[in-house]
Amino acid sequence: MGIEERSTLVYSTGVGRIKPEKPKAERPQGDGVVRIQLKRLGGGKMASVVTGVPLDEDELKELGRELKQKCGVGGSVKDFTIEIQGDKRNILKAELEKRGYTVKLAGG
Repeated sequence: MGIEERSTLVYSTGVGRIKPEKPKAERPQGDGVVRIQLKRLGGGKMASVVTGVPLDEDELKELGRELKQKCGVGGSVKDFTIEIQGDKRNILKAELEKRGYTVKLAGG
């Protein structure tokens, strides 16, 4: 086995560093119901997790930003879920229902 067979192109003077492209994540198919559940984080902290929102990644990030502003707390958007710090399930439910989504509070 020669060196050419074992190596991959890392740098070329014509185009620079070559990185493999990551496939764009696909939105999981849901049943049309947005679910809000309470998740216990480390250190006794809580987070409200919103799943099942039928939006693309960019629209979901914008919705997450608006929900964080509405609740007045921090949070993040990853893997097609919105995490909001603290127990803000009632505020999130009211805001999402106002936007026309069917919302259920999930979990205990």
